[in-house]
Amino acid sequence: MLKVSIVVPVYNAGPYIDLCAPSLLHQTLGKGAYEIIYVDDGSTDDSGQRLDALAGKHAHVRVVHQENSGWPGKPRNVGVREARGEYVQFVDQDDELTPAALEHLHRLAVRNRSDIVLGKVIGTMQGPSNVFKRTVERCTVEDAPLIESLTPHKMFRRDFLLAHDLRFPEGPVRLEDQLFMVRAYLRAKTVSILADHPCYVWKRRDDGGNTSSRGTTPEDYYGHLRTVVDAIKQETRSGPLQDHLLRRSYRVELLRPVGEPRVLKRTGKNLERHFDVVRGMALEAYPPGVRDGLPALTRLRGHLLEEGHLDSLVELARRVQGIRPEVTVDDIRWRDGKLHVTTTVGMRRADGEPLTLVERYGRMLLDPDLLAGIRGAEGWEAPHPLGHAHGELLVHDTAQDLWWYPDADLIPRTQPLGGGRHRVVLTGETVIDPLTLAGGRPMAPGTHMVWASAQLLGVGRRARVTRGDDATRRAGPGIGAGLGPGFGSVRVGSSPHLVISGWGGGPAGQLRLAVRPPGRATLAHRILLRTTSAPHLRRTARTVLDQLPPDVRRRARKLARRADPWSGG
Repeated sequence: MLKVSIVVPVYNAGPYIDLCAPSLLHQTLGKGAYEIIYVDDGSTDDSGQRLDALAGKHAHVRVVHQENSGWPGKPRNVGVREARGEYVQFVDQDDELTPAALEHLHRLAVRNRSDIVLGKVIGTMQGPSNVFKRTVERCTVEDAPLIESLTPHKMFRRDFLLAHDLRFPEGPVRLEDQLFMVRAYLRAKTVSILADHPCYVWKRRDDGGNTSSRGTTPEDYYGHLRTVVDAIKQETRSGPLQDHLLRRSYRVELLRPVGEPRVLKRTGKNLERHFDVVRGMALEAYPPGVRDGLPALTRLRGHLLEEGHLDSLVELARRVQGIRPEVTVDDIRWRDGKLHVTTTVGMRRADGEPLTLVERYGRMLLDPDLLAGIRGAEGWEAPHPLGHAHGELLVHDTAQDLWWYPDADLIPRTQPLGGGRHRVVLTGETVIDPLTLAGGRPMAPGTHMVWASAQLLGVGRRARVTRGDDATRRAGPGIGAGLGPGFGSVRVGSSPHLVISGWGGGPAGQLRLAVRPPGRATLAHRILLRTTSAPHLRRTARTVLDQLPPDVRRRARKLARRADPWSGG
């Protein structure tokens, strides 16, 4: 038996077939250990011919042609039926796998006899996700945040799919991947998460042709969401687990039309139409425990929605949109070859004042100044302000577009401001170890930018970790305003790599680490890395790279990883 079958549904993919194929054809697992099954869903362009040509050149490629079904569900089902591998990996026609993805995923799957394996997702359709914060050998939907990852780009044990008759809905069914995934999660006894290696490259098409971008009506979209909600309710008992699983769609899909930015972009009948559809679903489909378990601001949105206060939702969104994160670097220093960064993260309203809680008569109320004059929001209580507060620092490898999580979480606490006012903040020391940050491996050569991510009172923000006067005054040895933009460097590892820390990217200066292998980088490498460290240039460079032939793209990215940002390093 083959180890893995890759299943790719195809419809009018055209040149994207040639962009995706090299990443599938040359997996390190070995061509004799896996197969690629393309299922052509009645393409009307030259996709069928392109696929047949691939199969003619590569013995581990098979092509199935079928009449058009209108959506990826049936092609995926056909691929599972045709598969000869112990495991099935779904890949969309415009995405890619990293070279060793199958090898890493299959090894983890076999070690744990996993029903499902989630591989770390990167790419233009995927930002950092704490689902992939750590590799998890064995978990279930009850004890891990799996419900936050509902795309089907995962590896499944084929016998598990067949034994439980797990199939995608066929035909033009919105959210068919969510329906498939919630049913799979609820039946899986062992799920594994691979966070140490990037596996799946989820890409946004330049022509906007991703399946998920096709237009729809609110009635159709939320009708399909109701099917997902009903499936969870049918297969779980009322109570904490069911509420937890339903909370994700309530927060993400249901509240999306009545939160910023969408509620501020729609007007008139279009806005009212979306409001009426999601309000009806909120009242009919979700048990009370779903809303009650949300953080203060999110729970308030749900309350205003269910009470029918559309104008209040619009005004709340306008005010919340102006909330900005505030990241203070309290201390930063190298110690024992590791960078220790102590930070405090809070939120400020658009007027510059802190987002606060006010204690009145033994009750903790959500910022009365923020909510002043909003009908239905008067005296809104935040009974457990720390229960939903969490955050961490992240490190972004700009050359590879990879996000890594140092092994630390920030701790929530309340900060008294006087007069019964309190601020919720996240504080703590994060240790960045250049030798282990990248999934237990050394950081790759290149520029790495440091960010903070925070969820406070229902407001989620990601912000650059930047310098400030306080950070400069409290910095450790070798750090200070008098030393200019850099505050030190270390050599780490038995074959020493130079790690240069500094503030870059504008007057505020985002914290960045540059990793250089032994030896000097060329001028071309330095220029390339300077490009990757500037956000607007990085976006432009990434767009250009995606248009290059795969072999040229790989060489360009290799150069970027070897680059060094400062000529004085």
